[in-house]
Amino acid sequence: MTSMATTPFDPAEYLDSEVAVATYMSEALATGDAAFVADALGVVARARGMTDVARRAGLSRETLYRTLSAKGNPQLATVLRVVGALGLQLSAVPAEHPDVDAIEVTT
Repeated sequence: MTSMATTPFDPAEYLDSEVAVATYMSEALATGDAAFVADALGVVARARGMTDVARRAGLSRETLYRTLSAKGNPQLATVLRVVGALGLQLSAVPAEHPDVDAIEVTT
């Protein structure tokens, strides 16, 4: 009998479009779990290239890895910098009416 090696699932391998990234992040945000959201941002950053994302966010690569791990606890300012570096924007929908489209606010 031969044994088959398994490899860990890496969602970063499947984040190959803007829609996939937005869907992944929307689902992560919907959990309400801050650690999961931070980890999801890390997955997206890895999919996009951690070094490039860190540079765009004005952070070191090591800081970005540490901050966006499941054990990280990034400050909101850091999250917003990373979200911007990923080319994403956060939006809000009414909790009682999640079928309503997000309202875009431009400044």
